[in-house]
Parts: sequence; C-alpha cells; structure tokens
Amino acid sequence: MAPLASLESVCATVRVNSCEAGATRVWGGAPAAGGTPPPHAPKILTRKGTGLTECILSGLLSVEGKKVLHIDRQDHYGGESASLNLTQLYKKFRPNGSAPEGLGRDRDWNVDLIPKFLMANGELTNILVHTDVTRYLEFKQISGSYVYRDGRIAKVPASEMEAIRSPLMGIFEKRRMKRFLEYVGNYKDEEPSTHQGLDLDKNTMTEVYLKFGLEPGTRDFVGHAMALWTTDDYLKAPARETFSRINLYAQSVARYGKSPYIYPLYGLGELPQGFARLSAIYGGTYMLDKQIDEVVYDKETGKVAGVRSGDETAKAKIVIGDPTYFPDKVRKTGHKVIRAMCILNHPIPNTDNLDSVQIIIPQNQVKRKHDIYIAVVSSAHNVAAKDHYLAIVSTIIETDTPHLELEPAFKLLGPRIDTLMGIAELYEPLEDGLKDNVFISKSYDSTSHFETTTDDVKDIYLRITGKPLVVQKREPQEVEA
Repeated sequence: MAPLASLESVCATVRVNSCEAGATRVWGGAPAAGGTPPPHAPKILTRKGTGLTECILSGLLSVEGKKVLHIDRQDHYGGESASLNLTQLYKKFRPNGSAPEGLGRDRDWNVDLIPKFLMANGELTNILVHTDVTRYLEFKQISGSYVYRDGRIAKVPASEMEAIRSPLMGIFEKRRMKRFLEYVGNYKDEEPSTHQGLDLDKNTMTEVYLKFGLEPGTRDFVGHAMALWTTDDYLKAPARETFSRINLYAQSVARYGKSPYIYPLYGLGELPQGFARLSAIYGGTYMLDKQIDEVVYDKETGKVAGVRSGDETAKAKIVIGDPTYFPDKVRKTGHKVIRAMCILNHPIPNTDNLDSVQIIIPQNQVKRKHDIYIAVVSSAHNVAAKDHYLAIVSTIIETDTPHLELEPAFKLLGPRIDTLMGIAELYEPLEDGLKDNVFISKSYDSTSHFETTTDDVKDIYLRITGKPLVVQKREPQEVEA
C-alpha cells in the first residue's frame, strides 16, 4: 500500500479503475474490505453504509479531527447512491436475466441508482469545493434543461436570446416573463423601492404570478423547471423560498451557460468515493463487504456504545447510518419512488442531438400530483459504452400501476434497447438521534438535484456537533463543456 505522502498521486493514477463498483482498494492506511480495524485507534464515530450522505458527513467530521470507522455490508462504495456496471445492474434488477448483446464492455457502464444532477451553484457543489474533494473528480456540464408543455418538450431558456426564440411563450408573455425575472433578480429586502408592494414573507407565489400576469403554462415551467418544486403546494406558501430557488437556478446557469447542472465523469458513485478519500486522508478507516450484526447500547445510559460484526465489536460514541440499517428506528413517509433505467443507442428526439439533458414533466401537464423527471447522460460522461445513452426516469408513485405512470416519459425517449425498473420505499427517522446518539439519514427522494440531500447533511451535522455547517465559498474548478 502506498505511503500517505503519495496518496494524492496514487488516487490520480487509479481513478478510473477505482470507480468500478466492487473495487476494494482502500486509501489512507485503512484495511482492505472485510479486514479488521487497527485496535489502537479509538473509534468515536461509526458509519453504516457508504451512501453519499454518510460519506459527506464522514469527510467533514474526519477533517475536524473525529476518528471514523466506516462500514458497508456491500462490496462497493455508494450504498443506495452507487453507480453499477452492467453485471451488477442486471443482477440487482433482473437476477435471472442478462444484458442484451452489443452493449460493449462491462466496465464501460456506470449506471446511477439515484439519478440526480448537481446545481452548478448549489450546496453540494459548495461543499465539494469547500472540502477540496473536487481534486478527485472531473465534471462535465449537462448540455440542456428541457420542460414538457402541451405535448412537446422545449428548452428552458438559458440566455436572453434563447428566451426570445423560445416556443414556450408568446411575444407578450415573453415581455411579462422578462419583467418577472428582473423583479426576482432585483428584489432586495433593504430597498422597499424594489418590492413593488409585495412582501415575500406574506404574499404567496400565486399572488406574485397574478401581479405579473403570468399564464398557467409559464407558471408551470417557472415553478417546476426553474424553482424545481415537485408539486404545486408552493403556490400557497410565502414566495421567499421560491425566489431563492429561482435565483439559484439563474446563478447556476450563469456559472457555465447552457444549463444549471453539472455531472461527475464516471457517474454519481464517484461522489461518495471522493468524500471517502477525504476521510481516509484524515485517518478514517473504511471496510467494505462487512456485515453489521448488532448496534450495541450502554445499558445504563441507553446511548450507543458501538457496533458488532461477528465476534468483533467496534466501540463508538456516535453512529450514523441510512434507513436500511435501522428498520425499527424509521417510518415510511407514505411515498414510493419508481425509477426506470433506459438504455438507448440514440440521443433524445427533439433535443438537437445533445449528449445530456434533463427533462421535467410538470404534474399539471399530465394530470398528476407529482412531476416526472428524466435524467439523460451518455458515453460522453464515461457512464455508457460508445454511442450509447442512459435515460433514467423517476417519479413518486400515485397508482397501483406505477409502470404506466412513466408512459409520458417513455414516449419522449424514442426506441429503447432495454428498460430496468425498481421501486423504493421512502423512509425518515422516528427521532432526531440526540437521545441515543444514533443519527439516521433520510431516503433519497425523486427530485432531480441534490439540494434536499445537502439539507439532510446540514441537519445531521448540526445535531451531532451543535453548530451549523459553515461552507466557505471558493471559485469552483473548470467544468468541461
């Protein structure tokens, strides 16, 4: 194993190989998967699962001097947010089947289980830059953001010229939209002259839309394709949060142009691995393919005392994990997500042959209560074989025939080589963890971005440390066009 001093160069040379799920390489002096942690190292924090939320917290707390033991029962990083090769993908979703012929090498594929993009100016990007995890990753911009309206898709304008040419609005509506966006961008709490008689903490978004005379279709793409709300509940809420979301979208578009989204080469499974490397540099120990048999509690205090795997017990004052490790400490949210991984050999029709896009189908457009999301990436992102594309469709299930709920999305994709579907129940913790020091993350939702995930990270961090997570903003690295 390489000495710690040469860790960064080693990571650079093995980056491509290490992102193959199932790799057992461990950085920073940690034992190989399934090994025994060094007995002399006191364990203050134990992580169960290497999902993105757990790995971000592992990296952040390791930097602050906490001793971290990170255990995953799976043989690859990422947990529920892993990226799988073809063999792993078909083993998970079609155990008795195999991949179609002609899809190239197994290692050419890195299929995300949780399809999401990063906002270029969002909180996860800020955390990546703040922790310098970006040194382990390369990003590529998503080429376009589209919205479904009146039976067809159209690009969400990323510039004034695109807005003028957009088929989403007529000429008079474009003027109204221009005034609305100028108002959102110029609104300042300390300058009443910018308020135009509105109070963002009292007036609802419906009242704001009415003031500017925006049509229902325009409200749909503003609320769902720009503010990225998943339902129309936001219309009855004070307008401030929606203004913040629209500004985040605009700032993210301004960062690199084309769209507000960026995506890591080799798939989203690279994100938890990047934070795992950060933790390892600061002494974190990682163990893959290691079962957790029991969470041990102090009989007198009721607080967590460690975790047991077979005959081995690791002592810990704090345990963090995802809901799958704590079935008796979580509850169902009442929602299930259906995700369909579609393998294509062509770009999405009516998107100018772009190598990557996001398409949002607002609920109202297809008479639903929740939006449908389509995340499309390709061989340009090192996640598929040459000339192949991955389109991952997701939404909240509303009926007893969830596969039929995805039909509006399937019609936009064109011919598919194969489609693999999975359904996931969404869970949330019953308690905040302060009583027993067991902190449980939430399930990954159906949204197309990581803002809700970083909200969960910040909330858990606050409960563990007693202080808010302060992210220092720096200039992010260049992103490949």
